[in-house]
Amino acid sequence: MISFASFATILVMAATTYSTRIGGYLLLRNRRIDGRARRAMEAAPGCVLLAVISPAFVTSRPADLAALAITVVAASRLPMLATVAIAVAATGLLRQIMG
Repeated sequence: MISFASFATILVMAATTYSTRIGGYLLLRNRRIDGRARRAMEAAPGCVLLAVISPAFVTSRPADLAALAITVVAASRLPMLATVAIAVAATGLLRQIMG
């Protein structure tokens, strides 16, 4: 059974995620976004992905380094969603195989 602290943490994280999404919509719904702001918003998912995988650059675990190489190749050829799916699958599989 899940502890109350874990459940409360999950609820707070969900509420925070939802509030940032709805807040962005409410703040920007009646505004026209220029080219520079649009490019910054389009780059945000890539920046988040980079923040998630960048610790793998300094790891000494062979499984993480191999998964990082697979992710870089996938990112250079595939869309974001496919890259994320491949990165997660490669990391999980390689960690199981290589330890």
